[in-house]
Amino acid sequence: MGHRLIAFLLALLSVAASTGLSQDSDTSQHPRKVVSMVSPAYPDLARRLQMSGVVKLSATVAPDGSVKSTKPVGGHPVLVNAAQDAVRNWKFTPAPDETRELIELRFSPR
Repeated sequence: MGHRLIAFLLALLSVAASTGLSQDSDTSQHPRKVVSMVSPAYPDLARRLQMSGVVKLSATVAPDGSVKSTKPVGGHPVLVNAAQDAVRNWKFTPAPDETRELIELRFSPR
């Protein structure tokens, strides 16, 4: 009986996860190409702490390719501001409509 319950819960979790991903309307179906990319400045505090990690941002991109806004989706708060500052200066290829792009930036001390 316990094995059936675990199998059912795993199947339910799998279906819920795939449904959630397929209905995500925040990002465009086909990511726009980045034309100009600015690298984020590694924050001094993160450098002193030897902090590394990934920051995920949802960026709203205007039809002309400029970044209108960014919203953190994941990542350490010490790294998020640096990532947002950099991505706001990125340029994407023009498109007929405004899109949302999911961007991941990796930070690591060198």
